[in-house]
Amino acid sequence: MSDDTYSKGLEGIIAAETKIARIDGESGKLYYRGYSIQDLAQASDYEETSYLLLHERLPSATELQTFRDSMRGSRALAPEIVSMIRNFPPDGAPMELLQSVLSYLSGYVAHKIQHSATCNCRSTLHQVAQLPTVLAAYQRCREGAAPVEPRTDLSHGANFLYMLRGEAPDAYEGEIMDRCFVLHAEHGFNASTFTARVVASTHSTCYCSISAAIGALYGALHGGANARVLDMFDEIGGIDRIEEWLDQAFATKRKVMGMGHRVYKAKDPRAVIMEADLTELCERKKDDHLQVFIRTFEKAFRRRMETKGKPIYPNVDFLSGAVYSMLGIPRDLFTPIFAVARSVGWLAHILEQRQDNRIYRPRGLYQGPEPRDYTPVADR
Repeated sequence: MSDDTYSKGLEGIIAAETKIARIDGESGKLYYRGYSIQDLAQASDYEETSYLLLHERLPSATELQTFRDSMRGSRALAPEIVSMIRNFPPDGAPMELLQSVLSYLSGYVAHKIQHSATCNCRSTLHQVAQLPTVLAAYQRCREGAAPVEPRTDLSHGANFLYMLRGEAPDAYEGEIMDRCFVLHAEHGFNASTFTARVVASTHSTCYCSISAAIGALYGALHGGANARVLDMFDEIGGIDRIEEWLDQAFATKRKVMGMGHRVYKAKDPRAVIMEADLTELCERKKDDHLQVFIRTFEKAFRRRMETKGKPIYPNVDFLSGAVYSMLGIPRDLFTPIFAVARSVGWLAHILEQRQDNRIYRPRGLYQGPEPRDYTPVADR
């Protein structure tokens, strides 16, 4: 590679080696540490997947139980943190709350441990365990209700729904929520993950690295697409207006949310799994309006694209917002849930970066003026 190689947005640039996730965009495949996302979504859960991402292998039964006990035993928040959440503005952004609480949580970990280049999983795993509690407590507080203490007998996903609602979810709801966490746990070198690795490369703390990643995910070009999919559906109104809306969108070259992906040229494998979960939710709740709307929209959109010779498929955001909506989750929590799920993937990347570190220092291609003389202000 020459010194003058330039790719806007680092498109196509390989920034580091990784053993964490493999994305086969042509075939629509996703692997965590060599295991397909389909197998993990069907047979594993978020806690076991977290162990896999952090330790590079699946655990034994004893190792998994120890890991579960550690994560579940770390879910509860200190009273000072609950107080901080209570005092956060009710109309504040949940993503900013997550960043604020992470900064506060860092005070509970010894300074030397945080700044150690060998900072291990045990000293940082409670971030992954506590973020769902933080988010659920925030939602309860802004509803005027008391935060709900976490339970240690529920899965990561089921416990999150329990803390949101104040009552245990049905078993299938807990399984679907946990699977949503698995599907969003890791996805290669996207903007937020790269941000986490850049900060980690300076030997900053895990807290700073994950907080920076949350800041990147908060940006409209990275997070929030699933909520905007539902906003788009609201704008359309009824199923009978889909064709007319798409005609206008195509005529004005408007971006259609939830369709297409920077990496996948086939259907996003996470969307395939989400679609099955949405079907189950709609059947069990005896309400298929949203599912019918989504299927009708997808068919109409893809028909138009195929006539142009450009087959484009739905991505995970096209379905995830609908799943969260059917679970009764407020729309402005969708992106924070993404952050909660992805926290373990970010942590895996931070630890990987530290194992063979070199601080990131790219160059900018200067396009400014040639050297010129300074003119005193009185002579300008």
